[in-house]
Amino acid sequence: MPTLEQLISQTKFKDEKHKAILSTLYASNLINNYFEGIFKRYSLTIQQYNALRILRGQYPHPCTINLIRERMLDKMSDTSRIVERLRKAALVERLVSQKDKRAVDVVITKKGLHLLTQIDKIEPEMDRPTDKLTETEAQQLSGLLEKIFSSLVD
Repeated sequence: MPTLEQLISQTKFKDEKHKAILSTLYASNLINNYFEGIFKRYSLTIQQYNALRILRGQYPHPCTINLIRERMLDKMSDTSRIVERLRKAALVERLVSQKDKRAVDVVITKKGLHLLTQIDKIEPEMDRPTDKLTETEAQQLSGLLEKIFSSLVD
């Protein structure tokens, strides 16, 4: 199992907290690259997949662009642009809101649901980044990351 020192050819760190930050960033990039490769096979980005999963969770009810934005993993995503690309691919529909005629609601289409069903079939591949963790280790990792979140999220 390679160490961070081996992976980035660095032997010295300011302290263990600095090493932890670099380890987290390195792991994050590895995981992002891994999932980009998976979703590319389905002509999706990670953000588009995330939006589709949010919409599937709301289905059959539509949701607003703002709701999608609030629930996105990447808060810097341009949600309107993501939804528009999904609309062009016929994976979502944009509807005039019944509550506010100036607002737009978004709902996942049957094609979008079918695509997610296909992706669901590769669950073992999706779980690969955590294959070497026990359930207890995964729980510990989540708890440690939540401590980091609490330092950065209002």
